[in-house]
Amino acid sequence: MPFRLGTRGSPLALVQAEAVRAALLAAQPEAQVEITIIRTEGDRVTDRALAEIGGKGLFTEAIEQGLLNGSIDIAVHSMKDVPTTLPGGLTIGAYLEREDPRDVLIGATCIEALPAGAGVGTASMRRRAQLLAKRPDLRVELLRGNVQTRLRKLEEGLVDATLLAFAGLRRLGLGHVGTPLSIEAMLPAVSQGAIGVECRADDSIIHKLLTHVDHAPTRLCVEVERAMLLALDGSCRTPIAGLAELHGDEVRLAGLVASPDGSHLVTERATARIADARRMGFELGTTLRLQADPSWFEP
Repeated sequence: MPFRLGTRGSPLALVQAEAVRAALLAAQPEAQVEITIIRTEGDRVTDRALAEIGGKGLFTEAIEQGLLNGSIDIAVHSMKDVPTTLPGGLTIGAYLEREDPRDVLIGATCIEALPAGAGVGTASMRRRAQLLAKRPDLRVELLRGNVQTRLRKLEEGLVDATLLAFAGLRRLGLGHVGTPLSIEAMLPAVSQGAIGVECRADDSIIHKLLTHVDHAPTRLCVEVERAMLLALDGSCRTPIAGLAELHGDEVRLAGLVASPDGSHLVTERATARIADARRMGFELGTTLRLQADPSWFEP
């Protein structure tokens, strides 16, 4: 009986699902893996900001319901779309090796090179805040949709520039498009570039299979970032960024929280041994929360 793999239906989501399918077949060549496309609320509503219609779970709830009701066996997610707390009975069974987590600016060579008053399209509060912190003259406009849709709207002149995840562009064969920004210029979203494979916690057969495709360094860094996010308890209305990187036997974490208008940024960095890294992530998130204005977290 084939394993049923649930995914969103965007071109990028399907590329990511095929990557997971290929990894599973490499680990167990005799396995059969069928891809099931599930349309989520986030895919249906594309004319409003995520914060207005429910936040991150809009891209995962329908797929996770498929896991819970048994209509699929495996779910593939971009981990930056996954809420910090999973539904009871579900777990992330594997992470594929992380892609480049940086953002790409399309429409100028750097943020400083954008023309005065340029319109930059994004649906991300994180990107909006960091842009306005550097360039308060910019007009940041709502731009949602899959990668191809956003690029088309840029070509049509609806905005002067946009920001996209380098990981998604590379996976779609568009790694040559735009200019990757340093993490100092634009700290990425928590878990950006990481693909997570979710499954039922009590499914021992799937768990055994997923152990063969799990990339331990990616799991460690993503879990450190998500520990920071858990401590911050932020929503899609709160600009939050974070990146953990493994250096030898240490993990280095950079975190950021900001006012929605970008007028105030709080940043922190920390380093810890691997054994203490997840705790370090939570502690750094706590530190950021204490330094932030409570109004930044209001719904």
